[in-house]
Parts: sequence; C-alpha cells; structure tokens
Amino acid sequence: MDEDRLIMRARDFWASIALILLSLFFIWRTLDIPLTGGTQGGVKGVEWFNSAAIVPLGIFCAMLLLSVSLLVRSIREGGAARALDAAGLGWNGPEAMRFATLMAIFVFYIVALVPRVDFVIASGLLITALIFGYHTGDRGRMLLATAAVVIAGLAALLLHFPQAEWNAHGDDWIALAIWAGLGVWMLIVARGERVARVTPLIAIAAPLVLICAMAFTFRQNVPNRGGLIFKQIEYHFYVTLRPLWRD
Repeated sequence: MDEDRLIMRARDFWASIALILLSLFFIWRTLDIPLTGGTQGGVKGVEWFNSAAIVPLGIFCAMLLLSVSLLVRSIREGGAARALDAAGLGWNGPEAMRFATLMAIFVFYIVALVPRVDFVIASGLLITALIFGYHTGDRGRMLLATAAVVIAGLAALLLHFPQAEWNAHGDDWIALAIWAGLGVWMLIVARGERVARVTPLIAIAAPLVLICAMAFTFRQNVPNRGGLIFKQIEYHFYVTLRPLWRD
C-alpha cells in the first residue's frame, strides 16, 4: 500500500472516532425526547412510531453506523496502526482541515438545515457534499463541499432563525439552488468518475424513501413538514393518491 493511501486511512481513523463521539452525544440528547407516552395533537400516550425522536434517532444512528464502518475500514487497511505510531500522531494541516470541514458540515446540517430546510433538499445537499468532497481526498473539493453546506446553513439561520418561521420557503430555494449548483459542478469536474454519475440518484432517492417511509408508513413526525418538497408530497398523497384506493 502506498504511503499517501496509508496516511489517508490514518486520518480516517481519527475522523471516524470524532464522528462516533459526536453521534453518540446527539443520540444521548435525542433520548430526552420520549419515545412513548408523549403527546401529539392533544392526544396523550401516542405510539413509539409517532414520537418526534424517531427522525433524529434515525439520522444519528445512520451517522454512527457510517462512522463505525469508516473506523473498521481504517483498521483493516492499516490506518489505525499508522495513526497510533509516532509518525501518525502528528497533527498536520491536511488532517486538521479534513476534521474541521467534516465537523462544520455536520454541525450546520444538524443545527441549521434539518429544522428549517426541507428534509429532502437538506439531506440531498449533505449526501452530495460528502461524496463529492471526500471520496478522493482532494482539498479543493473538501472546501467547496463545506462551503456549500455552510452557506446554505447560514442562509437558513439568518432568514428564518425563530421556530415560527421554519416553514418559510426562502431558505429552501437557496439550499436547492446550492445543491443543484454543486451537483452540476460535480458532473463537470468529475465526469469521468462513476461515483459522480451515481451520486445524484442516491442524493435524491435516499431522502425521499426515508421521509416517505417515516411519514406515511410509520406515521410519525418528520422535520419541517411545511418544507418545499415534502409539503407537495404530503398534499398529493392525501388529496390525489389516497382517495384512489379509498374509493
């Protein structure tokens, strides 16, 4: 294994540990939300699948699983050994930037985007940023991906900080434009890479399947029900599709 790849796996080791700790922290905080016996729409004792904790738990558990997967891969490919020896413990510029950009992406996604921006748009932007920015380890891509998420998050915070304004669509449109721009740029600069062709499909399909399953199969609360895309999905489900099989 070449030296550059080994160094990257050593950085993955430290990044995965940080992400695991961050995931565990947010899972712990989310467990403060009752899974059973809560109140929804004035009705007490709602079932667990209607709890507001299900969505954040799903997000942070998925983040935890991905972090553990990254840690296992790093250990298998020698990154842990390299990270723990004298040469691997040095905190250099690239390693610090990789760690800092990942933290910035997840913090702005969780704190700014998830509560205020349509879930499909916010998660699609996150998936695109992570795959495009980090699958090759290119410094420029990392910075661009981080800037995309941070700018979308800052726009959401500045435009609609109070909870009363979370259903407004101004930040949805901004995040959607940034997501589209990042996706187009990815297809241009990485057009020869297979992952670039697959990423848009994953970024669109994964959030759509997740939020539709949560809302219509498990009938639970989802982030920002008034979001730009989910609002239309929910409307057509109840107004257009549901009457078809009821009739």
